[in-house]
Amino acid sequence: MIAVEKGHEVEKIIFFDLEGPLSPQDNAYEVMKLIGKEGAIIFEVISKYDDIISLEGREGYEPGDTLALIVPFFLLHGITEDDIKRVSERARIVEGAEYLFGKLQAENWDIYIISTSYEQHAYNIGRKLGVVPESNIICTSLSKTLRDAIPKRFLDTIKKAEEDIIDLYSDIENTERMVNRLDDFFFSQLRALGYDIFSTRVVGGERKAKAVRQIAKKKGVMLSDVIAVGDSITDYKMLNEVATHGGISVVFNGNEYAVPYANVGLASVDIRFLHILCDAFVRGRKEEVMAVTTNWEENREEFERSPFDIPDNCITADIRDFIMKQRKSFPYFHNIERADEIEKEEIIKIHKQVRMQVREDAGKLG
Repeated sequence: MIAVEKGHEVEKIIFFDLEGPLSPQDNAYEVMKLIGKEGAIIFEVISKYDDIISLEGREGYEPGDTLALIVPFFLLHGITEDDIKRVSERARIVEGAEYLFGKLQAENWDIYIISTSYEQHAYNIGRKLGVVPESNIICTSLSKTLRDAIPKRFLDTIKKAEEDIIDLYSDIENTERMVNRLDDFFFSQLRALGYDIFSTRVVGGERKAKAVRQIAKKKGVMLSDVIAVGDSITDYKMLNEVATHGGISVVFNGNEYAVPYANVGLASVDIRFLHILCDAFVRGRKEEVMAVTTNWEENREEFERSPFDIPDNCITADIRDFIMKQRKSFPYFHNIERADEIEKEEIIKIHKQVRMQVREDAGKLG
């Protein structure tokens, strides 16, 4: 999010990851399940491989490139753009997201979604939340790839790799065996057949950070004036980029790959509570956000016992009313910037518990 003065007006921009903060569905995972239970197995093995080679810093590879690695299996099984759209239509919206986006739009926020998701899914969720134009949604395109004709020898190679990946699942902790087989398939066998795995350009990792930088530059603002919201390994570079330049990085129900790179944590089944931080940012940018976050962190039990007594600068009237009426799961706010390593471990535990509650099967993925 960005708040920058233009005369007497404040420009406000917010950057959201999609899968996790806005919709619990991991769309690519669900699309792979169209193959059957083997599809879920293949995705989980490749997702783990993605985590491993991302964290080792392999040149040219970014977190989230899983969505490029699974494309050969789409081609093998005839999965189409319409299939991706159909799966996306089943996706739920995270509780409170429609409320949050309605408030932000009414307050003239400029909302961007920066997502690894395929465009068929990203545009669908964006439309449901009223994000227009589509140029405000930066995501992964693979339309041309799925329309290309594939020779039989290519499919035979993919079929053999699929069988081997399913076999790898039973020994998934043998990461050396996994990496060796998948390296050979993706970067030797397919390359020898003339297939470039990176013909699908996934918007993850550094590419998300780059998108934030480009948009901020286009808007004429500093990264210290932005807020980014993410939850996973594909977001950590974006979160880190914003945090290290003095902006606000919010990790929402994050995992161990994302939490350490944010400066604010929000763990909740309902994302409407993010509006408290947006409201604080408009009033006083980072200083005010961190003050509000710390107040919530230090007084959470008291706030939960008596929502009526939550200070006005720490809550909006709408959200106070919502809390007093529904009494559902109460949010956790964390000032990660001041947390030591032991405290970060505790924060990660809380986030992962809520993450599994919100995202179910998808919550276990990196």
